[in-house]
Parts: sequence; structure tokens; C-alpha cells
Amino acid sequence: MSQFTSETTGAEIVKTFAENVRGKTILITGPSTNTIGGQAAIDLAAGKPSLLILAGRNKDRIQPVIDHIKTSDPDVEVKFVKVDLADLSSVREAAKETGLLTKKLDILINNAGVMAIKDYTTSKDGIEYQFAANHVGHFLLTNLLMDKLFAAGGGARIINVSSFGCLSGGVRFDDWNFKEGNDYNPWLAYAQSKTANILFAAILGEKLKGKGVAAFSLHPGLIADTNLQAGITPEMFQEGYNLALESLAAAGETMPDAAMVSMPLVCGTSTLLVAALDPSISDQSGAFLTNCAVWTGPLGAHARGKRNQDALQALSEKLVGKEFEFS
Repeated sequence: MSQFTSETTGAEIVKTFAENVRGKTILITGPSTNTIGGQAAIDLAAGKPSLLILAGRNKDRIQPVIDHIKTSDPDVEVKFVKVDLADLSSVREAAKETGLLTKKLDILINNAGVMAIKDYTTSKDGIEYQFAANHVGHFLLTNLLMDKLFAAGGGARIINVSSFGCLSGGVRFDDWNFKEGNDYNPWLAYAQSKTANILFAAILGEKLKGKGVAAFSLHPGLIADTNLQAGITPEMFQEGYNLALESLAAAGETMPDAAMVSMPLVCGTSTLLVAALDPSISDQSGAFLTNCAVWTGPLGAHARGKRNQDALQALSEKLVGKEFEFS
């Protein structure tokens, strides 16, 4: 059983595992102010990493986080890298820029995301926007930075911020664009992307076994006071909740209590930081975490299994136009 709970703050996690932060190079996507990523950057800065790379679309939204760190932890070097995860050309440029900033990467936190976009939208590359921004962009970025993770010399980690929103449905491997929007549902598209986050961590857990890099996915908790849910009305949330209940009922399951645990933002980084820092889970690479512990309860058959992992790998490589293998 984990020594931490949903009431543990991210700052407490960093303090507990400070030796796993000190001197490290860490990249976080989507670290805007008033988000899990931004709070994680602030929490991690207190542990004295050698370099924090904050990657996002809009520097103005990240600058308050940079300014906070410059005040609270002025010795920590912070660099901004511009990236639009829904634009694969931008992802490639961001990977190149990151390569110029550092020779190694100890922790990659794939945090950036969008939730339940009301109207069907596609990315610059023609991919349903939530799938593009939440998964496909991170898939490409992670693979392009793999040499930097290997260069960390063992103990590197890849963290995918997912959600129990995955419970509503899986990846539509043959119809990821929802019949070009004709079958689009905001919550099913969100579930598709969050399921992909989980499967991608499991894929990495297998592919990177014995190579000194571990991967995890996680549900951070219900955190109402973040920008992610700014456009979500109570009615929209209820629709998403009902879809998840229907999916669970069809599989003979009920909503896990863990999926409905709410917390403030200062505690909303705790599971992410356990995934990134806790040495006790090193031998469980590929696992999904919630409430600061590895979760073995229901996620839906669509979020488990080698067949789904293989299908996601093939689809993701198709969409980015490149196959990835690691020797």
C-alpha cells in the first residue's frame, strides 16, 4: 500500500524523493499557469533539477510559471520550447530544439491535453484534434527524444497523464476520425485519446524492458480548478459520466470510487510525481496509477492487452509517417 493519499501534495512527493530530482533534466508538456503541468513544474523546481524544459504552444501562458520558479528557486535553469502537439511539424522542431538544449533527458512528462472539444475539429495533419494533441503528438515527441532518455544512463521515466475518462470507450483503430465527424462525440473522442495514453505507456513498458527507461500512465484525480475543465459545463460533465457508466455496465462493472476522488491543484500533481519519482514502482513499468498507487482495477478491455497495444502502435506510426524500433 502506498504511503501517500489523495490528500498528499505534490510538494510532499518531491520532498520525499528529492534525491531523484536533484541534478536531473526534466521536460514537461503543457505547463501553463493553473494546470497540473504548471504546478508540477513548480513542485519539481523545489527539488533542484539541473534543467526544466517547459514545452507548450503559448509562452505567455507559461511565463507566470517561469517567473514563479525564478523567484522561488532561482538556481534552477528553466527553458521554454515552443510546441504545438497538434502539429507534427512543430513536434519535430521542438524535438530538435530540445536536442540542442541537453544531451540527456531523465524525465519526460507528457502532460499537455485538451478535453471534450464540443465541435468536431481536426489538427493541421487532418487528425481528430483530441487524438492528435493528447496522443499522436506525444507519441512522436517521445520517440524522437528516446535517444536523450537512453543517454540518462538508466532510471529515466516517461509519464503519460491520462484519465479515468478512458472508461467511456477505446481507440477506433479503423475510424479514429469518427467518420470525418459524422459520428463525433466529444467524450468518446476524449476517451479515445486517454485510452491511447494508457496503451502507449504499456507499449513502452514492453519495448523498453531492460533498457533503463520506464513508462507509466495515470489518472491525476478530479481537479476542478484547472484550465483544462474551463469550458466544461455541469451538463457536459454529466453526459461524459453517463457514457462511462454505460460502458462499464456493458462489461458488468461499476464506476470505481477512485475515479471520482476530487482534490485541489496542489494535490493534483501527487500521482504524476509518484509515477515520475518513486523507486518502489520501477519494476512495474507500463502500469497505470491513481491516488499515488498502481491501479489494478477496471479500465475496460479496450485499455488493456497486446492486441490493442499492437494496433495502437501501428496506427500511431501510420499517422506520424515513421516506424520506431529501439535496439
